[in-house]
Amino acid sequence: MFVRQVALVSEVDDVDPSWLSRIAAALQKQVTRDFGPIWEVSATVDAFPKLEDVPVGYWPIMVVADVQDAAGVHLDKDGQPFALVEFGDSWSLTASHECLEMLADPQGNRLIAGPSPMEGQGRVEFLVEVCDPSEAEEFAYTVNDVLMSDFYTPRYFDPTKAAGVQYSFSGAITEPRQVLKGGYLSWHNPVDDHWFQANHFSAAMATRDLGKLTMKGQSLRAMVDAQTPQTKRLSHVAPEAPALTSAIHAFQGSEPATSSRAAGWRDQVERLKADANPIDFASLMG
Repeated sequence: MFVRQVALVSEVDDVDPSWLSRIAAALQKQVTRDFGPIWEVSATVDAFPKLEDVPVGYWPIMVVADVQDAAGVHLDKDGQPFALVEFGDSWSLTASHECLEMLADPQGNRLIAGPSPMEGQGRVEFLVEVCDPSEAEEFAYTVNDVLMSDFYTPRYFDPTKAAGVQYSFSGAITEPRQVLKGGYLSWHNPVDDHWFQANHFSAAMATRDLGKLTMKGQSLRAMVDAQTPQTKRLSHVAPEAPALTSAIHAFQGSEPATSSRAAGWRDQVERLKADANPIDFASLMG
């Protein structure tokens, strides 16, 4: 299986290198254990101190201070994907979101056909954005005590609901093409060439006609995301949000164990060094 290489790198001085590495490790575990087997993707995720350290061939996820409306996955001048993540208290959630969407659809143009959520439209083409319908922090989960995004499975586009089917990793999505609060789903109607979007940004579901979209060198994902200004910035989840609070408490609770284990390793190394027999190199040389 082709292995994709992803680089996590910060352009923000406030990101502690140890925290960057910890989030990269959580992303690696999420991709290897949770996402990869379901979407048949193999990838590595590594942290790098600066962009100049990223090897050629890696797809970078860059943490930046302010993205305005440029957040998400984009294509560089060579057509290779890169992602921008805005720094904030919950930026790991955004990094997970963008990493998974990059791996599921590197070029941002993947479409899957299925019955439209709108009555009378018939069969349409859904844009594959694996985290969007359940992107809100309420449906996130933790990996290594780090907040990660939920994502839907390929069964999300099944024509009908079936018992025992996993529609999203967390199980929060319980039927095909369901959009949870805070999420959205986009599709193209081949009949009139219009793009549509079902969103759950307010108390009730709403459907928008985005009209005809001209690519102009952009991916479909970039164009649709530009039409979705209501999408919350996942890097700025309210500090009192239960999901973020729980992750912070879990992380803080794990520190005594990790610190104790580190001290044990250091102690064992020192004992090994003390017990080792010194080698008399002079006698070995004759």
